[in-house]
Amino acid sequence: MAWDRNQMAARAAQELEDGFYVNLGIGIPTLVANYIPDDIDVTLQSENGMLGMGPFPYEGEEDPDLINAGKQTITELRRTSYFSSADSFGMIRGGHIDLSILGAMEVSEKGDIANWMIPGKMVKGMGGAMDLVAGVKRVVVIMDHTNKAGESKLLKACTLPLTGTGVVDRIITNLGVFDVTPDGLLLVELAPEVTVADIEKATEAKFRVSDKLAA
Repeated sequence: MAWDRNQMAARAAQELEDGFYVNLGIGIPTLVANYIPDDIDVTLQSENGMLGMGPFPYEGEEDPDLINAGKQTITELRRTSYFSSADSFGMIRGGHIDLSILGAMEVSEKGDIANWMIPGKMVKGMGGAMDLVAGVKRVVVIMDHTNKAGESKLLKACTLPLTGTGVVDRIITNLGVFDVTPDGLLLVELAPEVTVADIEKATEAKFRVSDKLAA
């Protein structure tokens, strides 16, 4: 049984470590804020100028002035601070963010990522995508394993305009978890009731299987 969006976000929350400064990308990654373990203290950063984001507000408690980079309403914490976009990108470009959890349209077996535009479709701009993959210490991608047409989003080589090359460290899809290694993709975890054969059928990229799964 493949993970749904919330289960993918909960799995991604396991990548968080105490004391981390973390940036959550648009889409499924924003859900990670709702699954931060109680015993982990992390600080969420948004490139639109907010450090210390809380979870999504309950219905009726939204403040339209408090939004993340994806324009979703969020909550603040007692330690929340606000600053300009210039300061925000200074944090990112200066290597002060420990982890970025991003969505993607394509990821290659070498860790290349395409997540900011599809040629021919209107796009407002790349936002912070390129800064995040270049300036953050570790990059984790959450995405569906296949697109709406059932085609693999894990590819031998990306076909869409790249956001960054060789920048992805781990990929969490609705079918399983892959690490990007110098020898290519390594499948390290399966979603419940998903088999290696299921992933082989759904994946264009070459990958190896962890010894723990092969045992």
